[in-house]
Amino acid sequence: MSGPVLVGVDGSATSMAAVEAAAREAGWLGVDLRLAHAFEWPAAQVPPGVPPWDPEGAGDHGTGDGAMAEAERRARGAVPGLRVTHTVLMGEPASVLEAESRGASLTVVGSRPASRSGGARRGSVAARLAAGAGSAVLMVRGRPDRAGPVVLACDHGPAGRRAAEFAFAEASARGTDVVVLDGSAARAGRLREQSVALPAALRKKYPDLTVRRARVRGGTRRAVIEASTRAQLVVIGTRRRGGWTATRPAGVSRAALRYAGCPVAVIREEGGNP
Repeated sequence: MSGPVLVGVDGSATSMAAVEAAAREAGWLGVDLRLAHAFEWPAAQVPPGVPPWDPEGAGDHGTGDGAMAEAERRARGAVPGLRVTHTVLMGEPASVLEAESRGASLTVVGSRPASRSGGARRGSVAARLAAGAGSAVLMVRGRPDRAGPVVLACDHGPAGRRAAEFAFAEASARGTDVVVLDGSAARAGRLREQSVALPAALRKKYPDLTVRRARVRGGTRRAVIEASTRAQLVVIGTRRRGGWTATRPAGVSRAALRYAGCPVAVIREEGGNP
């Protein structure tokens, strides 16, 4: 996809870290960076029949100008010459970003909660986007090991192939290795070659990339969290199941988004409804 890298901006320190990471992703992909700021409009307060996001409702507001100006400065500092666009919308942040993500190559967010208004407990923006975004989702969190690998956790199939493609591209851009974790192998008690087989096209595209395989002990969720403490990035391939995207085993992506020690990318299989 040639769409921009989309990043949520709210002025927080974690948001600005996400902007810098998103700028680097846009530079590697050769696409624009799109900054998106949402004026909070809690869904619980929206009258019946009114959409939870409004592309016209924030056009005359200036509250987000300072945050957007700083975000653009950070982005250009991270990647000089990068083309940066921005949008300011009225709506609940996760809903706004989900709508905007449909034309994006990648959606990047920080690790702050989605909303603290009205006492609602909604989980993080990243977790909600992992279930419903129109693109891959990258949450910037933790303290990545700049000398560490890209860790790939997925099963075989369409979701696994897309996650592998993403992980290989990231490792190549970062100048590091790929470490493959395989949860299904752990349940079988052995490392199954077919479950971690990677597309031949990727081997040809990245002939100099080193790929290492790690035996999973104690479950994939635990293995991913432990590996994240020594990694630059964790990439998780998910598939749609019963209205919610899920990994094999279920819950790995949600656990990683909550507990990982480095940024986490969630790559869903294409097609279907979330």
